[in-house]
Amino acid sequence: MFTNDQRQGERTGKYGTPRLQYLQELVSQFQNTTDEETKEKIAANLANFAYDPYNYSFLRQLNVLELYLDCLTEPNEKLVEFGIGGICNSCVDPANAAILTQCDGIPLVIQCLSSPVRNTVNYALGALYYLCNKSNREEILKPEVVDVIERYAAAQTVNVSFSNLAKAFLDKHVSKDK
Repeated sequence: MFTNDQRQGERTGKYGTPRLQYLQELVSQFQNTTDEETKEKIAANLANFAYDPYNYSFLRQLNVLELYLDCLTEPNEKLVEFGIGGICNSCVDPANAAILTQCDGIPLVIQCLSSPVRNTVNYALGALYYLCNKSNREEILKPEVVDVIERYAAAQTVNVSFSNLAKAFLDKHVSKDK
C-alpha cells in the first residue's frame, strides 16, 4: 500500500524515526560497512523503498539512485540484483528516470540483460521499458540490444516473465518503428 504523510505519521508514531532519517541511516550503514552480507541486506531494503512513490523525493535527496547504479558495477550478483531492482522500482517516476539517465545508467542497465540471475534480467527489462524515451531511444534501441530483447520475447516456453516483459517493451518502443 502506498504511503502519504498522514499514514506515515500513524505508522511512525510519536517516538518513531522519520522516513528521511531512517533512509539516511541505511545509506550511511551501506557506505560504512565492509561486510558483503550486510551490504546485500541494506541494498535489498533500499530497493524495497523504491516501490512507494512517497519515498521518491527522499531517494533523490539521499542519492540512493546513484547508490543503485554503483551496485550494478559490483562483482557481487546479489548487489547487482538489488541495485537493478531499486532502479526498476523507481524509474517509473520521470524525475528518477532522468537522474538515472544523466548518471549514465542506461549502459549499466543494458549490461544486466546478460546476467545469469533471472530477477536481474526481469528488472532490467522492466527498467528499460520505463527509461526508454525520445531523448535516449538511440542509446537503448541499438540493434544488439533489440536483438537480445527479441530473443527473450521468443523464449516464451523457457521463461514466460522474460517473454512477456520483452514483448511489452517491443510493442511500446520498437513495433511502431517498423
